[in-house]
Amino acid sequence: MKVLIGDIGGTKTILRLVEINKNNHYETIKQIKYSSQEYQTFSYMIEKFLDGFAIDKICIAIAGPINNNSCKLTNLNWHIKGDELAQEFHCQEAYLLNDFAAVSYGIINLKESELFTLQEGEKNNNSPIAVIGAGTGLGQSFLIPEKNKYRVFATEGGHSDFSPKNELEWQLLKYLKNKFGWERISAERVISGQGIVAIYQFLRDTKFAPESEEISSQIKQWEQGDNTIDPGEIIGQSALTKSDILTTQTMTMFLDAYAGEIGNFALKILPYGGIYIAGGIITKILPLVQDSDFVNTFLHKGRMKPLLEKMPLKVVTNTEVALQGLLYYESIALSI
Repeated sequence: MKVLIGDIGGTKTILRLVEINKNNHYETIKQIKYSSQEYQTFSYMIEKFLDGFAIDKICIAIAGPINNNSCKLTNLNWHIKGDELAQEFHCQEAYLLNDFAAVSYGIINLKESELFTLQEGEKNNNSPIAVIGAGTGLGQSFLIPEKNKYRVFATEGGHSDFSPKNELEWQLLKYLKNKFGWERISAERVISGQGIVAIYQFLRDTKFAPESEEISSQIKQWEQGDNTIDPGEIIGQSALTKSDILTTQTMTMFLDAYAGEIGNFALKILPYGGIYIAGGIITKILPLVQDSDFVNTFLHKGRMKPLLEKMPLKVVTNTEVALQGLLYYESIALSI
């Protein structure tokens, strides 16, 4: 059985064609990464990828809410309907999953070598597991143990309100409201790739520190519409060298907000089964996480700190965990 699986994000999309046998073993036939913004429709991307291959099923992870096997993406101008995909590509079925639901399925079978531990905690296998990750947006999901398996629940928690913890974050909130004319700022507007850029612009525009000519030139090119530039990547890589005050402070604020939001999410579901940090950003800046007050900020919840100290806190270093989750969903959960 040939199955097309894919992980659609606002920035990039990974498509993989696999052959799954009756023993649920699979072999990858081909895999390609695409720039999502370069395609007007997902169907055209699939057509280019398949290049004549016939498929039996489609299983796609999407960065957005799924309703009746349909999704209008949050950070991409695509509206995807599973039933229409199945009909268009002459396959039995096409399933759509929230991208962090797919990540949740993926972490079930991760090896310890695919994880980096920030806090050991005291793992309880009978408790929920939390999954959170910043990329183009901010994904959040959780798993509940049930009869030696897990039930996965996707959320849109990244769109809850951004909650400032200090004076600088209050100033950032005010800046973003004034700049965009929005009545509210979601957590995703700060804790994401777009958030990294927003924090940098705030610090630059409020004269926190002088701006590097090299960084300034690249950011201005992007602000003028050069989509070949990834400003979040530039800022993050600069901060790794600790040679620029603005980019270093940008990533410090980003990580403080990120850790605080993880703590908020943890208090809501008490995931003593573990907290897994995924997404496209965390692995690229892991040295910054290690050198920061990330864990202490996560724990900074007053009287609730002893609860958070019991929760294992791990970074997912497997960047294709969503694809692994789709394979698990397709071959195990659907019992091919």
